[in-house]
Amino acid sequence: MKKQEKSLTMTVLMTPDMANFSGNVHGGSLLKLLDQVAYACAAKYCKNYVVTAALDQVFFKQQVHVGELVTFFAHVNHVGRSSMEIGVKVVAEDLRTDIKRHTTSCYFTMVAIDEQGKSIEVPRLQLETEAEKKHYAEAEVRKKFRQESLEKNRALSVELSEDEL
Repeated sequence: MKKQEKSLTMTVLMTPDMANFSGNVHGGSLLKLLDQVAYACAAKYCKNYVVTAALDQVFFKQQVHVGELVTFFAHVNHVGRSSMEIGVKVVAEDLRTDIKRHTTSCYFTMVAIDEQGKSIEVPRLQLETEAEKKHYAEAEVRKKFRQESLEKNRALSVELSEDEL
């Protein structure tokens, strides 16, 4: 059986155009890069076009500074019929001091779709290491929480008439 491509690493230099008013990297700039990395990891895994269905547990642990080299480590943690959970860890490196800091972590749910926008089945995930088995079990818990949260959110949803818009 062909070895699955479950991980992806991307490194980007943080430039002044990514800065917020305080001179640090804007969270939105990081979110865009996180989404791109999750997309690339999921698409590479399933060999298909994917879309972002959910983003959970974005933890900005520390600021990222302009001039730092930022590495995004993405990994497929869990696979359903058409969905994949991609975990992303972000490490910023000060090039002058070689100090590396874990700055951000999050989980994306990506869904494989066909040309008509319909979800399609993805390959089953082959769990080869103890770490992968642990990530898979943790992802199952997060999936359950996501489903419960979605159900609660739907119950709270109020339909607005055109007059109220």
